[in-house]
Amino acid sequence: MTLEPQPVQLISYIALSAPATRRPAVGNEPFLRPEIGFTPKWFHTHVEVNLGKRWHTDPAYRRDTVITMAKEIRTRFGDQRIGALQDPDHPQDLLTGTFGTSFVAGIYGIPCVYQCDNWPWSEHQYISEEEADNLESPDLDNNSWFAELMDQLDWIAGENGRIEGYVNWQGVLNNAYRLRGQSLFIDMLTAPERSRRIFDCVTCTMVEAARRVYERQRRSGVERHLFTVSNCLVNMVSPDQYREFLLPCDQWIAESFGSIGVHNCAWNANPYMNEYAKIADLSYIDMGIESDLSRAREAFQTARRALMYTPINVAERSSEQIRSDFEKIAAEYGPCDIVFADIEAGTPDERVLELIRFCDEISQQVDQ
Repeated sequence: MTLEPQPVQLISYIALSAPATRRPAVGNEPFLRPEIGFTPKWFHTHVEVNLGKRWHTDPAYRRDTVITMAKEIRTRFGDQRIGALQDPDHPQDLLTGTFGTSFVAGIYGIPCVYQCDNWPWSEHQYISEEEADNLESPDLDNNSWFAELMDQLDWIAGENGRIEGYVNWQGVLNNAYRLRGQSLFIDMLTAPERSRRIFDCVTCTMVEAARRVYERQRRSGVERHLFTVSNCLVNMVSPDQYREFLLPCDQWIAESFGSIGVHNCAWNANPYMNEYAKIADLSYIDMGIESDLSRAREAFQTARRALMYTPINVAERSSEQIRSDFEKIAAEYGPCDIVFADIEAGTPDERVLELIRFCDEISQQVDQ
């Protein structure tokens, strides 16, 4: 009997100063794999890089700042696995982090607000009921915001040859919220067809925009057959609402790319596990430590699992508490990533190195 190959697993990936995303696994990941990420403020504080509008619109400037940030990481942490695709002298990934998490909203004309020490955010300029009822997916051939990104891809190809990296497409609910605001949740109860129209338009845009970006990357020699969705707001809807409105969108995305990762922030994923298990080709899923980790390991056996360990826990818990948490994660959930995203400037370097050391020690114990 011939078995169909499983989709390639995805692992967490945090480029320097970028929001977390995912990338293909290599296949030899350690049992507990740490992924370290710092906030833009961390870099702004330590190397005084300005991460405002120019960083997102000028790839040459972005390259120079990435070199500066990568050198600081090497100085502080040596050859540790931080910003995995970055070479301090010749960075290859000049795409990840561009426009933060606001790119899809920008396609719909929602203004992007830039900050020198944080990721950009989408202005709270929400569409009306009438605009929502008549919403259409924008024509990407005549969309200046999308064209700007494609111009940047051309520049990167000219400089590096290959266009490495990832756009942060976010998730359907996240993007729909940026368009409609809190009224979106009222729409789901009182005007479900309106909310479905928004979700369908957003999903279509995410799929079509990603296909075009991937095709441009393919022409540079970089193949992409994956998509990750960020369901950061999923705890704002019930499991029934997720099943009715959003699961079909995530399934649409999965069918379009053949490999999908689902990001839940550090929320308790228990109410949504049964629905996530219905998504074909699930290659990655993350959740918080309050989730039923043993149940998750059973439910998502072929996906790479990840645990979002909060920056508050990183900063405030004792070494003994952190070690105990990691042992619990390994026993109930491993093999998996542990994602340490959004580490702030006040966190000592010694704590960061301790996180990596604990993961390495536990992984070695498992391998013995």
